[in-house]
Amino acid sequence: MDTTERVHFIGIGGYGMSAIARVMLEMGYTVTGSDVAAQELTEKLIAKGAKVYIGHTAEQVKGADLVVYSTALASDNVEWVEAERLNIPVLHRSQMLARLLNERKGVAIAGAHGKTTTSSMIALIMEECGVDPTYIIGGEIMNVGTNAKAGQGEFVVAEADESDGSFLQYHPWLGIVTNIEADHLENYGGDFGRLKAAYVQFMNQMREDGTAIVCADDETAASLLPEVKGSVITYGIHSPSADYTATDIVLGDRQVAYTMNSGSAVLGRIELSIPGKYNLYNSMAAVIACLKSGIPFQAIAESILKFHGAKRRFQVLGEANDILVIDDYAHHPTEIQATISAAKATGKRIIAVFQPQRYTRTFFLLDAFSRAFSEADEVILTDIYSPAGEKQIEGVSSAKLVELIVQNSNANARHLPTKEAVLADLQGRIAPGDLVITMGAGDIWKVGYALAEGLKKH
Repeated sequence: MDTTERVHFIGIGGYGMSAIARVMLEMGYTVTGSDVAAQELTEKLIAKGAKVYIGHTAEQVKGADLVVYSTALASDNVEWVEAERLNIPVLHRSQMLARLLNERKGVAIAGAHGKTTTSSMIALIMEECGVDPTYIIGGEIMNVGTNAKAGQGEFVVAEADESDGSFLQYHPWLGIVTNIEADHLENYGGDFGRLKAAYVQFMNQMREDGTAIVCADDETAASLLPEVKGSVITYGIHSPSADYTATDIVLGDRQVAYTMNSGSAVLGRIELSIPGKYNLYNSMAAVIACLKSGIPFQAIAESILKFHGAKRRFQVLGEANDILVIDDYAHHPTEIQATISAAKATGKRIIAVFQPQRYTRTFFLLDAFSRAFSEADEVILTDIYSPAGEKQIEGVSSAKLVELIVQNSNANARHLPTKEAVLADLQGRIAPGDLVITMGAGDIWKVGYALAEGLKKH
């Protein structure tokens, strides 16, 4: 890799793309990029020294030594077409990340859920303990206000995305698998077996001195372990034969505590400043990765207590008059159940606002979605948030999903098509003791922010 190169990012404003762009800026590369609109992440890159164009034109790639694109980009994008015409090398985002991760001791976090939180925990612990990692994360670490940094240390921490198979670009030193579920099947021919085979390949792509760290409590992940050829470390709560276990577990209001054990040896107490059983699992994976990286357990325990979450991961947006507003990226049935369960620990009345994302995901997981809301006191669904170019599937709609939720998990569910309708409804009736949680991978967070702002004003 040559830091005298100019690297151009098409779609530079996304979390994954902006993170790589930021790291390359800090490494000394000249970075340019383009996106359809200005936003907070592009403004931060401009402040760091990047040149960011709003809109796409062929002229903008001229002079670049390398062009990077993401899966979301259409292949007829004028900048991509021009780069190929000019014979400029064009790399997918994952190929660019692979160059960074595979050159050092890569710590790659894969799984259906928990990637952003687990990688953020590892990055923060390493930062706090003076390891100075490079990290590239799909969400902002609340403690440090960024999702990426070029460190001088030997470790590179990054999420490994299974959704489009791009995690198979990586050959990490440590590869974490938090869990495996039947999501993104549209990219695997609708075949869960192909997705599982991809995970096996990922776990077999560790460096020669590397290790796969796998959750033994996840049935699918555990079932694949006999196919893994290299070194494996397992962790879990319900699997006594796991290499690392958690006991004396306390799940509280926006906090978790447990004792971490390595075999029969007690390592000590871990306390978290974030809620939920799922975060217990995320933290176990993070602790193991940091132990493998040479950080003492006590230093890890002291550092992880300081972790206040990643943006859009059970993020508290506002709290006033005994009303709490939280936003979460949960967009899969398992994540929805886990997030609502964590919210219940507050003792408040839960109003779950969910914006389904993608017709394909809703189609494949319609029944599972319909059974995910049993612990909420009230459920509101907006229309499906669909990326540009996705075709609507006949019979798949939020109205249909609400009918199924009423049948299968929560009679108090209804459909309000727009964010504006949801906001007006909530503003008119939320009361002390309520917890409103907005969930989804689209733009439903805007409702949460607007609601929280109204709370602060009044």
